[in-house]
Amino acid sequence: MIIFKKIDELNDEEIQIIMNRNKTNMDNIIPIVSDILKNVRENKDSALKEYTKKFDGVDIEDFKVSKQEIDIAYDNVDSKVVYSLEQAYENIYDFHKAQRENLKEWALEKDGISTGQIIRPIEKAGCYVPGGKAFYPSSVLMTTVPAKVAGVKEVVVASPPNGTEGNYATLVASDICKVDSIFKLGGAQAIAGLAYGTESIPKVDIIVGPGNIFVTTAKKLVYGEVAIDFPAGPSEVLIICDEETNANYVALDFLAQAEHDPNASCVITTTTEDKAVEIKNRIIETAQHAKRKEIIIKALENSAIVYGSLEECIALSNEYAPEHLEIMTKNPREVLKYINNAGSIFLGHYAPVPVGDYASGTNHVLPTSGCAKMYSGLSVETFIKKPTVQELTQEGLRSISNVITTIAEAEGLYNHSEAVKGRLK
Repeated sequence: MIIFKKIDELNDEEIQIIMNRNKTNMDNIIPIVSDILKNVRENKDSALKEYTKKFDGVDIEDFKVSKQEIDIAYDNVDSKVVYSLEQAYENIYDFHKAQRENLKEWALEKDGISTGQIIRPIEKAGCYVPGGKAFYPSSVLMTTVPAKVAGVKEVVVASPPNGTEGNYATLVASDICKVDSIFKLGGAQAIAGLAYGTESIPKVDIIVGPGNIFVTTAKKLVYGEVAIDFPAGPSEVLIICDEETNANYVALDFLAQAEHDPNASCVITTTTEDKAVEIKNRIIETAQHAKRKEIIIKALENSAIVYGSLEECIALSNEYAPEHLEIMTKNPREVLKYINNAGSIFLGHYAPVPVGDYASGTNHVLPTSGCAKMYSGLSVETFIKKPTVQELTQEGLRSISNVITTIAEAEGLYNHSEAVKGRLK
């Protein structure tokens, strides 16, 4: 553990270590990614083929996945995996359908002035799904389902190739989600292709999905050319415990988080020193016999166990703004009332983070590194625009004309004023 201490005894340096967990410095990455973006923008498919050969070791003739390749994928994916992806799809679809149904158009009528808000989906979405060393078909579900439910007309997936046939489970998940096209393309070059468009890759309006530091940097650099969801760094969890929390459950959830990445962050807050000691010992003991032990042991260096009053635990959590927040206390819903900042929240002893990662229905594409203070996780709203609308009668315009013309002329915009006066002469 990097820190084991009472909350009110943490010094400024220790607080900063906890809060600034693994925030990545992109200074050395930006020039590399900028060159990739420029090359793809200017040379299109030829640049994409160059980078796919260089970074993935694959010669690509056609980036688009064919129907035949999808059929081959089904032949190579265990039927239990296919079934599980289908079941997860149903839960994720139902959750996001409920989100969409709760988005309402509305209007306000007042003195001849009608104002309101309408809902329109973004037209084209690019969903990036990591690949290469590991594959994440669950990320296909999480990125494409909300886009489809939102009503996006064209939803495409880009994921790094694995040899010439691509990653089978990713292809199967994409087919289950009824995406419009799948492209064998990864890294910063995939973000460039989606942002600028090439002979093979359609230009999209928004790019979403997790990725490595090069992907994240590319998304930041193309923001403005397209919309993005949010920047994302290494995964993280904060767990709020009390004296009744099962230490074994905490240890299991700690390991589940730590196995993501050596840079994954885990913070545990609890109300007693005895429980903190018990949890620490259980984590160390369990880690010694865990699969992916080397990754987990490394992640321990990014982790903290701190203890104090429940109020202090809650305050620390809100300041930390975790990607994943588990509340394993006697009355988790009571604690929930005081939570302001978190990507996704898991209540009680039977809701570990993996349920949200895969099948409860909520989305697992979430803000990290404290960004939960200003971002929500990926949702139907990510793919929705909300234009405002106004319609005025002549009397409605007359009722606010003096307000408009006074402010316009105070700003020196006299033709703004005349646009109103001219209608009322």
